[in-house]
Amino acid sequence: MERSPLRRRALAACTATVAVGALALAGLTGTASADPASTAPTGTASADPASTAPTGTASADPASTPAEGSAQLPPGLLKAMQRDLGLTAAEARGRIAGESRAAALTAGLRYSLGERFAGARVSGADAALTVATTDASDAARIAKAGARAEVVGHSLAELDSAKAALDAVALRTAPKDVPAWYVDVRSNRVVVQAGKASAADAFLAKAGVSRDLVTVARSSERPRTFTDLRGGDAYYMNGSGRCSIGFPVRRGTQGGFVSAGHCGTPGVSTSGYNQQAQGSFQGSTFPGRDYSWVATNTNWTPRPLVNGYGNGDVTVTGSTEAIEGSSVCRSGSTTGWHCGTVQQRNSSVTYQEGTVSGVTRTNVCAEPGDSGGSFLSGSQAQGVTSGGTGNCSQGGVTYFQPLNPALQAYGLTLVTNGSTTPPDPTDPPTVPGGTWAAGTTYAAGDVVTYGSASYRCLQGHQAQPGWTPPNVPALWQAV
Repeated sequence: MERSPLRRRALAACTATVAVGALALAGLTGTASADPASTAPTGTASADPASTAPTGTASADPASTPAEGSAQLPPGLLKAMQRDLGLTAAEARGRIAGESRAAALTAGLRYSLGERFAGARVSGADAALTVATTDASDAARIAKAGARAEVVGHSLAELDSAKAALDAVALRTAPKDVPAWYVDVRSNRVVVQAGKASAADAFLAKAGVSRDLVTVARSSERPRTFTDLRGGDAYYMNGSGRCSIGFPVRRGTQGGFVSAGHCGTPGVSTSGYNQQAQGSFQGSTFPGRDYSWVATNTNWTPRPLVNGYGNGDVTVTGSTEAIEGSSVCRSGSTTGWHCGTVQQRNSSVTYQEGTVSGVTRTNVCAEPGDSGGSFLSGSQAQGVTSGGTGNCSQGGVTYFQPLNPALQAYGLTLVTNGSTTPPDPTDPPTVPGGTWAAGTTYAAGDVVTYGSASYRCLQGHQAQPGWTPPNVPALWQAV
């Protein structure tokens, strides 16, 4: 959000240490542009949508989708992965494919291990998968599935429960001198970052969380949200403040986009970067979470694209969540494409406005002006940037708000290259006798019917054409 000149000068004085806002990617475009400032308004609807729509269809096997889609990754994203992760272009494509397969395999093992599951992570350019369990007898099963087994003392459910207790306290009153906390599957602990040990002790005592589950890490971070400078395809709130488009979405036949919650509240009107009327915020949550959605007028056509800044736009194919250790990339007008890895999911961070929980912590750098924009892993949408610390000269930490919870909260459908005509909510299910439908976002635990059988969702994702429950056991379990 753009602030007064005095405020901007004050912020500029501390940009080396302040928190980073998510870079904005071109999300809501009629005709994708490598340079929004020098071309026709991105909000203008294309005369022939079919002529600009990305080619390709979603694979029937989500584990193989990134392997196929990685060959189509734009040069800009591949260059960023090579620069930031030390990979060749071939290694980057292979890593994306391996990480997608690891995510699918993890979903199945998480379901079969049940309460003994203690998290998973990938490592190295070959995306080697490690799956943790609290029971040594599971090691053979994990190894047979193709992963390295690790036996630990605490289940993921136990650690998540401890973190949830901390979240509950923080949502009532944000803790002082405790910038962030998260479940770290590598150490099998809840990590609490704090400026002073006494601050961490007070926080744990108030939440009733045992130190046996916790590692306290000294930290001088002071995370903040940032929307002061223009991101990718900018939009304006009430003609003044400014943020960035995250991902284009639909709600029935209504088009729009998701962004950060701190960018605006319901009812606030928006205009495009060209100052043409665009839409208004329909939903927004911040703090607590950091997501929002804006409904746009018919002059703006949602496309499954993220601005590539002159290096080829990224085509979005889905929203399957990447696991710890996976590579993630972001793009924005302030710093361009930058990549890193997922450090911890289900993290919590305290900004000056309050605590935000359920965000993903990464080592991707970002700088002021990047808030609200897109995070991707390969071609899979991950979330919208919330905030962080540091910059792209010295490095830093950036948190993003996962996309799927936002889609679920507002009943939205991510626009992907597999999207077809916007669904009519009054239409019957697309599968005769079943409730499963492509384009729908499912959360772990959701139950659908397909044909005459029922299936339970194992991993949150947005269903793509061909990803029918019988064909993707990594995502669906017959019940």
